Amino acid sequence: MNITHLEHAVIGMFIQTLLWPVTGRWVAGALVVAVFLGREIAQHEMAGGGANQVDYFYGMFHHWSMDSILDILTPIFACTLLAIAIPGSPLWKKKARFHALLPAKAKEQETEKREKARP
Repeated sequence: MNITHLEHAVIGMFIQTLLWPVTGRWVAGALVVAVFLGREIAQHEMAGGGANQVDYFYGMFHHWSMDSILDILTPIFACTLLAIAIPGSPLWKKKARFHALLPAKAKEQETEKREKARP
């Protein structure tokens, strides 16, 4: 890994937070990843001689290295982590519902204990 992978992750999360109110967290992350993927494909087309010199799918199948793969995977990981970790995601809502029910269940259990204790 090099510094560009970290830069891609930070830039991706920044753009995701800017787009978040307009498109939602998952769509914003997908748009960011699509931009980075398109950028990498364009760079591979240029390495093959330019867009006019190569076939249509040339950039998708040629010149990929571990560095270019990580340039895509780090924003995917960072944007996914951001979408899951920030409150408001479905996981947080499920957890909030659980905690909202907790005091009611505790009261029910308390009354059940009292009823069982009565002769």
